[in-house]
Amino acid sequence: MSVTLPTRDEQNRLAQEFVQFAIESGVLRFGEFKTKAGRLSPYFFNAGLFDDGAKLGRLAQFYARALLASGIEFDLIFGPAYKGIPLGAAVAIELARLGVNKPFAYNRKEAKDHGEGGTLVGAPLAGRVLIVDDVISAGTAVRESIALIQAAGATPHAVAIALDRQEKATENGQDVPWSAVQYVRETLGLQVCAIASLSDLLQHLSHTAHFSAHYDAVSAYRARYGVTQTT
Repeated sequence: MSVTLPTRDEQNRLAQEFVQFAIESGVLRFGEFKTKAGRLSPYFFNAGLFDDGAKLGRLAQFYARALLASGIEFDLIFGPAYKGIPLGAAVAIELARLGVNKPFAYNRKEAKDHGEGGTLVGAPLAGRVLIVDDVISAGTAVRESIALIQAAGATPHAVAIALDRQEKATENGQDVPWSAVQYVRETLGLQVCAIASLSDLLQHLSHTAHFSAHYDAVSAYRARYGVTQTT
């Protein structure tokens, strides 16, 4: 399928539409939330709250549009347990609806000891594999997926996520000058497609009167924890 890459304005519109959708769905919230790294964040993104058919269907549309726009080529979709399973399945269905039919697989956390057994379910892992998840917090889940994919003889190729937080990762409790997304790109060697980023969220807050009160808090958080360069 031939895909015409979007202009910067079109990419920006997609990201802004997604941020608005996440806020309206209650998935993106503002307040004071403790992150896995122990930071107090003024916003929280919980993809588990895309919790009905309509929301999940629209979310899949955003993933599919972002993937097609990215130009990333892949042969199979992999949804890591647990959140990645419904996300990967929904994205596979939406891409098929758009004429891009790809096989789909996922893993179990616990190996099945009866029937076909094992931890992998769905299509056999083969070729260039796209991992679909909600966010990349530390890269741990991606590394686990990479190990499963490589053990099956396939090639970990790319990751699709909903939101790039664009903030410093931590190692041994200390901040490091790169984000989890940058680590996945530059160290693990995988392409990353994000529907939207923290920059897009800040842009949305600065242009939306109802949420402008949160702009200063989110901006200050990025000034403290944001990465110096994003790609």
